[in-house]
Amino acid sequence: MQNPPQRRASPWPSRRDEDAMAKLWVKFQRSFRRRPVRFFTLLALYLAAGSLVFLHAGFTGEPRVAGSQRSPGAGEGLGLPYLGATRLSRGFSEVTVGRRRGHWFKGMAKEPAERSRAGDYGAARSRAPKGRGGRDKEEDRARYIGCYVDNTRSRTLRGVSFFDYKKMTVFRCQDNCAERGYLYAGLEFGAECYCGHKVQAPNASESECNMECKGERSSTCGGANRLSIYRLELAQESARRYGSAIFRGCFRQPDNVSIALPASQPMPNMSVDKCVDFCTEKEFPLSALAGTVCRCGFPTTLFPLHEREDEQLCAQRCAGEEFESCGTTEFLLVYQTQVQDNRCMDRRFLPMRSKQLVALASFPGAGNTWARHLIELATGFYTGSYYFDGSLYNKGFKGERDHWRSGRTICIKTHESGQKEIEAFDAAILLIRNPYKALMAEFNRKYGGHIGFAAHAHWRGKEWPEFVANYAPWWATHTLDWLRFGRKVLVVHFEDLKQDLFTQLKRMVGLLGIAACEDRLLCVEGQKDGNFKRSGLRKLEYDPYTPEMRKMISGYIRTVDAALKLRNLSGVPDDYYPR
Repeated sequence: MQNPPQRRASPWPSRRDEDAMAKLWVKFQRSFRRRPVRFFTLLALYLAAGSLVFLHAGFTGEPRVAGSQRSPGAGEGLGLPYLGATRLSRGFSEVTVGRRRGHWFKGMAKEPAERSRAGDYGAARSRAPKGRGGRDKEEDRARYIGCYVDNTRSRTLRGVSFFDYKKMTVFRCQDNCAERGYLYAGLEFGAECYCGHKVQAPNASESECNMECKGERSSTCGGANRLSIYRLELAQESARRYGSAIFRGCFRQPDNVSIALPASQPMPNMSVDKCVDFCTEKEFPLSALAGTVCRCGFPTTLFPLHEREDEQLCAQRCAGEEFESCGTTEFLLVYQTQVQDNRCMDRRFLPMRSKQLVALASFPGAGNTWARHLIELATGFYTGSYYFDGSLYNKGFKGERDHWRSGRTICIKTHESGQKEIEAFDAAILLIRNPYKALMAEFNRKYGGHIGFAAHAHWRGKEWPEFVANYAPWWATHTLDWLRFGRKVLVVHFEDLKQDLFTQLKRMVGLLGIAACEDRLLCVEGQKDGNFKRSGLRKLEYDPYTPEMRKMISGYIRTVDAALKLRNLSGVPDDYYPR
């Protein structure tokens, strides 16, 4: 018998399969009907994920110059009317910045890499002059003062010391001594570094300080029992320390000394440490040595610490320490202790919504965060921001969390430079800084954080030349735009603020509509650094700017200088131009 023909499999699901699928769907529906929370949870997660993707694509956390391209020649631009010595392109000032849409937005994505196809420029950089011939040209670093005798029985520099028999360089020694607050740095045997506040030995012949540095053969690092000594220029900016105390200078004794410095103690065996310890124990921020009497107090209008005297007037030897000065009955040697002056530390939001929006505008790297710190201490009110930086919020800038239009902050940080963004503010403090310093500061912030430093690989790689090509034109257009479109603009140079903080900060507070309390401003001077100052000297042992970069930047400096003078303002400081 023949077998019955095989039934061909149907492409459609059988009745049994349809029943199984129906039962599964009914179970699914019943499950969500019993527990509707599951459905809404999944829906919320889906929407949240979509929103995050959208925000990540639509916002950036750092300002960037959009559409900029490498200049065909130094100082040349594309299409901007001629002003001064340089043409600037409007394209350079079209800055795309992550905008705040509300206080709910807590973070920003990092800047997407916009890299040109230029090659590695690291090998083209010019190095700073090395060896004895270049000692006087160490910009903003130190001044070579000579070769000195040294021995183990009577050290020439009596501070800390360290050794590196493989990588010692002149800069490493200077930088380590500066970070510890010493006034002098000396190198010996090509690998030994000594720090101190005084030079205690006679000069030696320059030919005796001829040993090559272990880490840099083109430089010399002293000799056998001979120190090549440098005076650290940074020490002139209140960086000299004795232990934990900061040296403030020599000052004439005030008329009402018992009122100006209310605590005092006779000390027959006076020394700096003893007086500082006494004032620290009494919880005063100032320690003043007057021969054999130690006085303590606060900086006030009676004793503002603004008129320094020649240190030789205070150079009377301490009774308890042979190599220290302790001042006289007429001239006081003043140190700042580690006691915090709390007269200017209280901060809060404005009690009533502000009627005007004041911008604290600057190019990135021009000291905006430092200026915010000073303004908050001087006024007692929080500053706000056009952006949101979680690290700054965690460091105490509570205004970071508010929307920039909230009206609860005294002024608003911004790096914007477009007409629409500028005209949104009623007034502005425009902070301008030397572009050479500002570019390096922003590069350090970009690759090392607010108080960190970029790695040497970034400086030597393609990142640095690309950064300069993009950001240098923006430095100029940022200032030009604020001068053109800003209302009631107060120009403050970063360098002037550092040199004369009391006067410049008083001007800034006046624009904000706050009556300046002079005692509070004097308190700010003692707390001026805060937690946002990079310690030590510049962390590079070479000049990162090529001649082409300097030519381009000099053109932008001349343009900004001309724009300031056209508005009857003082031009840029002389040190903006490279030496």
